[in-house]
Amino acid sequence: QVQLVESGGGLVQTGGSLRLSCAASGSIFRVNDMGWYRQAPGKQRELVEVITNTGATTYADSVKGRFTISRDNAKNMVYLEMNSLKPEDTAVYYCYAQGWKNSLQRFTSWGQGTQVTVSS
Repeated sequence: QVQLVESGGGLVQTGGSLRLSCAASGSIFRVNDMGWYRQAPGKQRELVEVITNTGATTYADSVKGRFTISRDNAKNMVYLEMNSLKPEDTAVYYCYAQGWKNSLQRFTSWGQGTQVTVSS
């Protein structure tokens, strides 16, 4: 099993900043992609930003220029720096990781989610 534990959510005013962190632990041989998805009430879960183990990123247009993803491969951690937050960024943010438990078994894991609320 591979567990993901997020931290750093909370309540912030419009224009404010938050930093999310996520740590992966358990049976890990290699982590390929790590990143963040979010789900607002009544909406489907959507991609926020994902980073590969070589540093390539994919992000939603809605967060371009405001959110920055980074990772520490040695610690199997991923971070999301969120600036210029807007009320529409309010959602539960989920950490995501996929990779290999060993040379034969892949894994895909999700964190339990952390609430981000941006007040207007």
